[in-house]
Amino acid sequence: MIQTLDLRGTRPTRAELGALIPRARVDVAVAAEAAHALIEDVRARGSEALRDQSERFDGVRPTALRVEPEAIAAAVEALDPAVRAAVEEAITRVRRASAAQVPPPAVTELGPGARVEQRWQPVARAGFYVPGGKAVYPSSVIMNVVPAQVAGVGSVVIASPAQAEHGGSVHPTILAVAGLLGVSDVFAMGGAGAIGALAYGVPDAGLDPVDIVTGPGNVYVAAAKRLVRGVVGIDAEAGPTEILVIADAEADPVLVAADLLSQAEHDELAAAILVTDAPELAVRVAAALEPQLAATAHRDRAAAALDGPQSAIVLVDDLPAAAEFSNLYGPEHLELLTADPDALLARIDAAGAVFLGEYSPVSLGDYLAGSNHVLPTGGQARFSSGLGAATFLRPQQVVRYGREGLAEVADRIRAFSDAEQLPAHGDAVQRRFE
Repeated sequence: MIQTLDLRGTRPTRAELGALIPRARVDVAVAAEAAHALIEDVRARGSEALRDQSERFDGVRPTALRVEPEAIAAAVEALDPAVRAAVEEAITRVRRASAAQVPPPAVTELGPGARVEQRWQPVARAGFYVPGGKAVYPSSVIMNVVPAQVAGVGSVVIASPAQAEHGGSVHPTILAVAGLLGVSDVFAMGGAGAIGALAYGVPDAGLDPVDIVTGPGNVYVAAAKRLVRGVVGIDAEAGPTEILVIADAEADPVLVAADLLSQAEHDELAAAILVTDAPELAVRVAAALEPQLAATAHRDRAAAALDGPQSAIVLVDDLPAAAEFSNLYGPEHLELLTADPDALLARIDAAGAVFLGEYSPVSLGDYLAGSNHVLPTGGQARFSSGLGAATFLRPQQVVRYGREGLAEVADRIRAFSDAEQLPAHGDAVQRRFE
């Protein structure tokens, strides 16, 4: 079962602690060569390459890459009413929370006739990848599309692997959510080739290139996103999901175990970590995991995740030490199940999303909290953020100076240009006053 890492009574340096942190053994670079070959194949052969890749990796050869609008409309009509109600509620909540992420325009007055205006411009076109491997992810459609729409992106396209059980088309639940969001450009294509198709376009499939590609995927998708970065923007190189729970002696071990298991069921490489200053809680959580694991649908997958090197119960001396460990780990999902979660939150600075208290489980954030579930993994939360409206916005500064404003700084510009041995810079200003 899950390993225990005992850090009590130790004061490791930052480097030493970093070496102790459990991580999944995932190396995106290893997949780069294969991803590059798949992308170049798509660039060279277009639709035929994507069909060949679907047949090879998904077990089905799509007759058409682009899903017809009629099929999307039919999927909306056939969607289970309970699922539709959940989807529509999630769309509403994510739309409201995403709207708060759009900064207002701002103007800075630096002097008479000297101002800098700040505006936020959306990208023209965005592409979203929705995985189709071990599970179906309609929630990922919402989490990617809604922030882009809120940001003002005018054109969006969804790529998702062809499904053999659905005649080589995209999974109907994915199509239904796309339809509810008003997205008509949906393509049955997956893996690294799909990322290349979004970045470079596929003329013979009617697919124009996008400006940014977002969405999770396997290691080959992550490698492909790394390869096309610079041609297009990307959100992040998403890896296996992670949950880190900081809990004290007051926490309910059954709930802690349930939350760890909720993420472990995603993938054999999923990381589930408990950090606690209460040894008795650690024992009780380990005991609570066993019956819950035996009863869950994906027990083999979850067991592999919990037994892997990326999962652990970590014992620390106190909650400040737990926060220090978490900040260095930079978890995708961080739960604070302590007597005073707000006090502990003040010590947290690196997490994709933080969930406070026993009634804010990660499962809530996955679907209906209103927050976004496309979050940085693999420690990237230390320097990057989750997907949101800002992902699709580019800050632009508009400089608006008049004669008086420029005259005030003309001599200083000349001083800079001479110091940098770029006299034409100063000349360009001086000539305006001759």
